[in-house]
Amino acid sequence: MFIAVYEFEVIEGKEEVFRQYWLKTTQGIYQECGSLGSRLHKTNKLNIYVGYAQWPSKEIWNNGNLTGEDYLAARNEMRKCLVSSKTIYEMEVTDDYLQSVEFKA
Repeated sequence: MFIAVYEFEVIEGKEEVFRQYWLKTTQGIYQECGSLGSRLHKTNKLNIYVGYAQWPSKEIWNNGNLTGEDYLAARNEMRKCLVSSKTIYEMEVTDDYLQSVEFKA
């Protein structure tokens, strides 16, 4: 499994709009490009968000292209909310013990 980690610096006051369009864009990437989904995290730095996206392989990540008009429009609107964005890590999973349910003793 391939992981891409992105950093987004959001224009102050545009955080909620960014999150709305990030979600719509991410849904399009999942539906059209073959991703395994993504999570968005707010950091402890003002207006900095980090996105963590999973892909079956780096090849699929490299070849994914949005084509749907709604998704392309959402991506453009998301980009209008940004000071900057960049891919900060490209990673391969070596070991995995991430759980979606809390352990109950």
